[in-house]
Amino acid sequence: MTLARRHFQAKTAELAAIAAGSDSEMFKNASAYELQLAQLYEDKRKLKDIESMEMRADIKRQLLPKYEPYVDGVLKGGKGAQDDVLMTIMLWRLDAHDFDGALTIASYAIKYQLSMPDKFKRTTPTLIAEELAINALTMLANADTDKVALLENLVEVEQLIRDQDMPDEVRARLHKALGYCMMEIDPAQALVELKRAYELHDKSGVKTDIVRLEKQLKKLVEPPSVETVTPTSTPHIAPENIDESPQSENGHHIDDVVNLMNDIANKLDNDSP
Repeated sequence: MTLARRHFQAKTAELAAIAAGSDSEMFKNASAYELQLAQLYEDKRKLKDIESMEMRADIKRQLLPKYEPYVDGVLKGGKGAQDDVLMTIMLWRLDAHDFDGALTIASYAIKYQLSMPDKFKRTTPTLIAEELAINALTMLANADTDKVALLENLVEVEQLIRDQDMPDEVRARLHKALGYCMMEIDPAQALVELKRAYELHDKSGVKTDIVRLEKQLKKLVEPPSVETVTPTSTPHIAPENIDESPQSENGHHIDDVVNLMNDIANKLDNDSP
């Protein structure tokens, strides 16, 4: 930890103690940033003893609104100074599933290359990509999740961190989340995202889904199989008033032939002595 950071944390702790119960002139003269740091210090103390991540997220949702004026002011007038309050609120917004709000801060942070507070080992782009992907994959297990809105957030963060350096496993997780989110919306693009995830990290757990999507898409593009149909003879419809009795091979009706043979036999009988 640098000397400047040590002084910074000492100042934060001092202001937090003053905010807890003193009306010292020093507190009155503190900057807006210092006041927000003191407030953040107190709020973090409230969260420290809560083990449930779900409860922590709920409390963060309750705490976040009071930081909005400060965050809006920084984003509108800030010139890129390192701001631990802003970066912490970005993470809290991710935890609270306020992805739009988190990405608004993320865009500013990446533009000015802001770092996460000291206790975080991940870089800002890595944290943004990984936290949003993890949250998205969890949310996709819920049938009520708005996949279209979630997809918009995932696409935005992918564009935001596309040129940033980070571990391949983290980027793979983001593409995995994109792929799963697109499965029902755009299966072809979902396959592209899952293949990219597999290229980046072959243990990303997408291989089975890649095979399944390939089969699904193959069925969609293949023409339907044409079954051989045996032609059926068209039934002969005899004209009206025409005798339909069977005919011999030379075209005579069988009944006429029989009658003729009988006549010949009778004549022979009459002529015999």
